Amino acid sequence: MKEMKNIFIIIVFISFPLFLNAQDKEIDWMTMNEAIAAQAKKPKKIMMDAYTNWCGPCKLLDKRTFHNDDVVKYINENYYAVKFNAEGNESIKYKDQTFVNPGYNDSKANSRNSQHQLAQALQITAYPTIVFFDESGNILIPLPGYKTPQQLEMYLKLFLNNGHDNITTQEEWGAYQKEFKSEFKG
Repeated sequence: MKEMKNIFIIIVFISFPLFLNAQDKEIDWMTMNEAIAAQAKKPKKIMMDAYTNWCGPCKLLDKRTFHNDDVVKYINENYYAVKFNAEGNESIKYKDQTFVNPGYNDSKANSRNSQHQLAQALQITAYPTIVFFDESGNILIPLPGYKTPQQLEMYLKLFLNNGHDNITTQEEWGAYQKEFKSEFKG
């Protein structure tokens, strides 16, 4: 009986780190309104995932990139992460304007719907699009298309440390891409 108890204790100790690691497998998503309010208290850059319910590459981005351990940890530590349905019906206050989706049709919630006014203002033309904002909520860049964890890492690190301020030509961007060494796994 004592051996069973010892085995149980060993299993618990071995499993505990796995349980703790599983707890941080999700990005701490928030709305744009919540991120802007958080920025007012503690300035941080925003990374927005602009998606739609019907978009296949959006689902892949969520499953393969936004559930990658390295991506989750890096975003949670350094950014406010916003999940934005670019065809949804959320009311968003941004830059002293209120953005809505007046053409939203509830019966089309899981298929193509009208584009949200904020998506139009951010010039989002494809899904998914990852949009980066500075600490004041000013748009840095919209990045259309699916990104692997390593591709996203390059942008996460570039914008976090304002490295984009030092890139002014296509040649400098090419050099940055060539010299970048990914540390993210998966």
